[in-house]
Amino acid sequence: MAHTDYPLSYYAATATPAPQRPRLFGEVETDVCVVGAGYTGLSSALFLLESGFRVVLLEAAKVGFGASGRNGGQIVNSYSRDIDVIERNLPTEQARLVGDMAFEGGRILRALVARYNIPCDLKDGGVFAAFTSRQMAHLQAQKKLWERYGHDQLEPLDERDIRAVVGSQRYVGGMLDRSGGHIHPLNLALGEAAAVEALGGAIYEQSPAVRIEYGAEPLVHTPAGRVRAKFVILAGNAYLNDLVPELAAKSMPCGTQVIATEPLDETLAASLLPQDYCVEDCNYLLDYYRLSAERRLIYGGGVIYGARDPQDIIAIIRPKMLRTFPQLRQVKIDYAWSGNFLLTLSRLPQVGRIGDNVYYSQGCSGHGVTYTHLAGKLLAEALRGQAERFDAFAALPHYPFPGGRLLRVPFTALGAWYYNLRDQLGV
Repeated sequence: MAHTDYPLSYYAATATPAPQRPRLFGEVETDVCVVGAGYTGLSSALFLLESGFRVVLLEAAKVGFGASGRNGGQIVNSYSRDIDVIERNLPTEQARLVGDMAFEGGRILRALVARYNIPCDLKDGGVFAAFTSRQMAHLQAQKKLWERYGHDQLEPLDERDIRAVVGSQRYVGGMLDRSGGHIHPLNLALGEAAAVEALGGAIYEQSPAVRIEYGAEPLVHTPAGRVRAKFVILAGNAYLNDLVPELAAKSMPCGTQVIATEPLDETLAASLLPQDYCVEDCNYLLDYYRLSAERRLIYGGGVIYGARDPQDIIAIIRPKMLRTFPQLRQVKIDYAWSGNFLLTLSRLPQVGRIGDNVYYSQGCSGHGVTYTHLAGKLLAEALRGQAERFDAFAALPHYPFPGGRLLRVPFTALGAWYYNLRDQLGV
């Protein structure tokens, strides 16, 4: 049987040592079978185990193999579409419920790190950086919007202020979210997995779910075994493939690319990000960056629709980095990797049930570090019979991409090209 290891990334190279987890052979029985050992699956497993459920996780490769172990490591609040979009498209009561949860994921993440003593280089503070006065106006509106939902952690940055937190001449201002922050994402996943096992949960790696038999006690099949459960949670996101075709029709895997420099000397690192905050800009196709614990600059950006792996990641991302920090022209790039996230047409999460006992949450649309931890809590609530908050997300409308699978990539790329052009023109 094939063995799938982590891609060569900075995160994999500096991961916390983890045990060799077994493949599934034969049949096991449990209360909940979770498909996917990323943040959604791991956090739902933790909440369920804390509530007394028996839980088995199936992972096609290794814990955190997908977006959970490859992302930019940034803790960013709200959703890929902000609360104002939700307010315009949902009934008032449902919009209020979804809006009230927009800042909960980051709190859940921090609580799990503290409760289970997870070493993941957690740092506080995230910056939204604006290129234009139009983007600054949007940030000011966002501040008022978030404050209506009780989030009072935003601090405006004028042109002088942002120079004190980002050593770049590109920005006219920004907004500091003191409840934002950054982490070593793979180590967070590995720490959550260790907590799952400490609570009695079982994790099987190299054990992809290949078929589900639905019914009163669903059976989830792997190549060499199967899990009989009372409930199933589908948490594979962009790596669920075609296990459930009706979910795949309303979502699209997309690739993003990240690089990590060699370790920077203390003076140079401090000149780039003096407060050690993470940063993302305000463009539609945004760039994001931060310093690692070793003072490497981790810089990511760009989207490849349809999740193809580019031949030369450094050639794509290094010019972006140098536009922001030209002082890094002589700095060596030690790591370059890509990873997939799952996009929905609305850019809002796709949540729901199949029958009475198969639950799913997917489609974070590039905004998953915080939302996935919220999703884990909501999934656990729903299985305990407290589904009001889960149902608020489940009622979000979702539609297939125009043109079906054949045309969804070119249509989506065309839309992204339009918004990217608007960013470049400053309109």
